[in-house]
Amino acid sequence: MANENAKPNFFVKVGRFFKNLGLGVANSFKMMFHELKKVTWPSRRELVNYSLVVIGFMVAMGVIIGLIDAGASALVQLISR
Repeated sequence: MANENAKPNFFVKVGRFFKNLGLGVANSFKMMFHELKKVTWPSRRELVNYSLVVIGFMVAMGVIIGLIDAGASALVQLISR
């Protein structure tokens, strides 16, 4: 008859760890799946519009940063002469 108050051995602890790890990961994915069902996804038209706005903003910022970089480079060359 085994003593139920005895501490579990190393292998039992490792087995429980991996069992709980697997259950935790599975539970996380289950909760994520339920949350994704609640999401209101944009329509195709909205998605295209949002994407174009983001791409336009990125191009504008690229031009602005490029102009600032070119100006700073010209200023450094002017000072270093």
